[in-house]
Amino acid sequence: MKAPSRPNRPHGPARGNGPRGPQRPATSAGLPARLLAADALDRILRGNASLEDAFIHDAGLEPRDRALAFRIVATALRRLGTLRAVLTALMERGAPKSAPKVETVLLVGAAQILFMDVPDHAAVGLSVDIARGDNSTAGFAGLINAVLRRLAREREERLAAVATLGLDTPEWLRQRWTKAYGPERAKAITDILSHEPALDITVKSDAAGWAEKLGGEVLPTGTVRVLQAGAVRALPGYEDGEWWVQDAAAALPARLLGDVAGKSVADLCAAPGGKTAQLAAAGAKVTAVDRSGPRLARLSENLARLKLTADVREADAASLKAGPFDAILLDAPCTATGTLRRHPDIAWAKRPSDVATLAAVQAGLIDHALDLLKSGGLLVYATCSLEPEEGEAQVARVLAARNDVERVPLKPDEMEGLAPYITPEGDLRTLPCDLVRGEPERSGLDGFFAARLRKR
Repeated sequence: MKAPSRPNRPHGPARGNGPRGPQRPATSAGLPARLLAADALDRILRGNASLEDAFIHDAGLEPRDRALAFRIVATALRRLGTLRAVLTALMERGAPKSAPKVETVLLVGAAQILFMDVPDHAAVGLSVDIARGDNSTAGFAGLINAVLRRLAREREERLAAVATLGLDTPEWLRQRWTKAYGPERAKAITDILSHEPALDITVKSDAAGWAEKLGGEVLPTGTVRVLQAGAVRALPGYEDGEWWVQDAAAALPARLLGDVAGKSVADLCAAPGGKTAQLAAAGAKVTAVDRSGPRLARLSENLARLKLTADVREADAASLKAGPFDAILLDAPCTATGTLRRHPDIAWAKRPSDVATLAAVQAGLIDHALDLLKSGGLLVYATCSLEPEEGEAQVARVLAARNDVERVPLKPDEMEGLAPYITPEGDLRTLPCDLVRGEPERSGLDGFFAARLRKR
């Protein structure tokens, strides 16, 4: 392949490039996973793709390779600020602006060297292979080789130089969380976001039995947490529909509706369907509503695997004509800043203005949902956001604006494990740094807000 005419020396690191070594064939072991990782990360950083959508082009890849690629990308996104700072310090003139994918390849290699259990020679060599196989980066293979080799030699001092700077969370989010929760809890949030979360699952029954089978543990709230899970679809009970993946915090809002057996319950903004499954498994007559056809298709597939049923409707929840319902669960669209452990791309995709934009959407959804309730019916409003405007402020607004609505405060004895997350007002608020259980990999949960409202 023809290399770019621009030489790579002016962008080189402070030390020499070092030997390039022979070019590997395209079939090098481990190369498919790294190629997918580089492509996915580039589409996230420069194409505005989500972490989930960035992996749609992996047809034919072995599950093991796909899982490794996902881990590389998720690690790079969780530590993006640190990686960029370290790499910038190693290059006198920074990454070449004429070939932006050079930075992507460097990030893929650096994430493996600094934060993953991958041999340095594999991380360096395969990154060079990626560069050589792409016209836009082939001329910078020597640069990539030199930077990553030097990083491998100097990893400890390079990490120590930026360790206290808090670079892996955008400054606007850190400021918001400090204001809302205080500096100590804000730091605890940002610290745990750098760790890969465990796999949380909701089981139909026998949580203790499934925890034993899967090598996990039952959390105080009843969720089963599994460490070292591997491929989810290969785990016992998945194909048989005995459980589904759902963060421990995400499993709480549906339970706040209490006994729903035989009741008509709407799950608004329902996809991908974890809460729909909870309600259906509890015996509710569920109407699952979402505006996204593809996401509803996934919801229906999950229900079929779980042998559960619901009335699935593709519609905009803000203008839905249905009901009246005995109860409604509204897990509203939000900035999703409470889910950054599992979706680290969100931290770099959202902007401060998104908070106000989404808060306006949420206000309309709450008002319409209340209108769809029977007299005396319950609404649980929830968001996976850490931003007060999307949680506490929404409830305060609706209580001030409507005299036909009252808050139904949560009580500590309603369910096991709920008490630590009840606010003074009687709402639910979880933070990613909550549920400390020893090592960071065993701790934490998504940041959620939920409130229970009754229509008078």
